[in-house]
Amino acid sequence: MGYTLEVKPSQIPHEDAGQGLFIHGEADVGTVLAFYPGVIYSPAYYRYIPGYPRVDAQNSYLITRYDGTVINAQPWGAGGESREIWDGSSLPEPKHIMQADGKGSERIWKMLSKPLDGTRLGGNHEVLERRNPLAFAHFANHPARDMVPNVMVCPYDFPLPEKHMRAYIPNISFGNGEEANMRRFGTFWFKSWKSGKNGLDVPVLKTLVLVATRAISNEEILLNYRLSNSKQRPPWYTPVDEEEDRRRWS
Repeated sequence: MGYTLEVKPSQIPHEDAGQGLFIHGEADVGTVLAFYPGVIYSPAYYRYIPGYPRVDAQNSYLITRYDGTVINAQPWGAGGESREIWDGSSLPEPKHIMQADGKGSERIWKMLSKPLDGTRLGGNHEVLERRNPLAFAHFANHPARDMVPNVMVCPYDFPLPEKHMRAYIPNISFGNGEEANMRRFGTFWFKSWKSGKNGLDVPVLKTLVLVATRAISNEEILLNYRLSNSKQRPPWYTPVDEEEDRRRWS
């Protein structure tokens, strides 16, 4: 690998830019540069994301895949100093059954929209390499005006049977990677469960990586955040391609 990554003050000319991600060395177009670390939430577990439903109010390290999977990198931070047991900073075990009180669907959906306590991962933990030199994608900044991104996000499903590689995947699933659909039976709401597997019936971790969109050499890594144009954007955000953003959120 002909490069290393470093987190240091960003060169973006805005007071809110904070830390940025830099590459030292060179990488060709198509190179996987960084992993997006943290806790993975399937849509069934959105209500366990800290701060739900305003999950982004105090957390700028959330990202969503096209399939609805959310990754929260805030618990990962800048990593650690050793290979250690990591449980996502202790996120209660999800309840698989919820009961309505018989006062109508409005009350049911109010109940469903309430946040749930997510202080531990229900016993889910893994031995992970917290010194992972590529687990810094969450520090990549959005380009300022007249700057262009040099990476893009790509979904990648890591096959879990590769046990010898597990320590180097900087992610852990909330709820052990299960997925669920809400179904109603009488006055009860149940979750219909299925394991997080792909079409080949192999368990996977649904992650995101940053891929170089051009040759990169000794510069700051910049990612187009593509924020929704239906909500008020922060002052530092300048659209790279307004039409692309519109297609993304239409």
